[in-house]
Amino acid sequence: MSEVKLAAAVRTEFGKGAARKIRRSGNVPAVVYGHGSEPIHITLPTHQTTLALRTPNVLLSLDIEGKGSELAIPKAAQRDPLKGDLEHVDLLLVKRGEKVTVEIVVETEGDLAPGAFLVENVLNTLSVEAEATHLPESVTVSIEGLSAGDSVHAKDIALPKGAALVTDPEAVVIQILAAQAEEPAAEGDEAAEA
Repeated sequence: MSEVKLAAAVRTEFGKGAARKIRRSGNVPAVVYGHGSEPIHITLPTHQTTLALRTPNVLLSLDIEGKGSELAIPKAAQRDPLKGDLEHVDLLLVKRGEKVTVEIVVETEGDLAPGAFLVENVLNTLSVEAEATHLPESVTVSIEGLSAGDSVHAKDIALPKGAALVTDPEAVVIQILAAQAEEPAAEGDEAAEA
């Protein structure tokens, strides 16, 4: 897992107008909360923050002016629905050694058994608890040789070292379905359509 350093400035203006002004200046408004402390309203550089948020469960080292350095993980990012631009970020304070619950992406590898089968990802992510400075980004599940009717439950997935499953162990994560062929149209139906 990577740690990204970002310079943050404390913000004192709030509201829509202030947020627009912050975004026009190349920054994004954010709030840092957690550990029973008062929320800290900050601005972050938009480009570096956008790049950092591309990594799932990234650990951010925030250099907040006047408050020192803090570690945080992203909890929510609001984006413009049309342009996709970052509009606001919520960050959760963490400490080294602290356990936090995060979502990790489930990826598949391998080939199914010969035949016409489909892979259904029932769950795209799993909730796991891990140490804040060693958060996994994803987990890979082998579907090698599986056929229709087979499924992979959350308890069957090998998690990265130091991660504990929070999702229901009996939850189906991946299931294999038989592909259904479409019935050919009868000759009489084709003539009626023409």
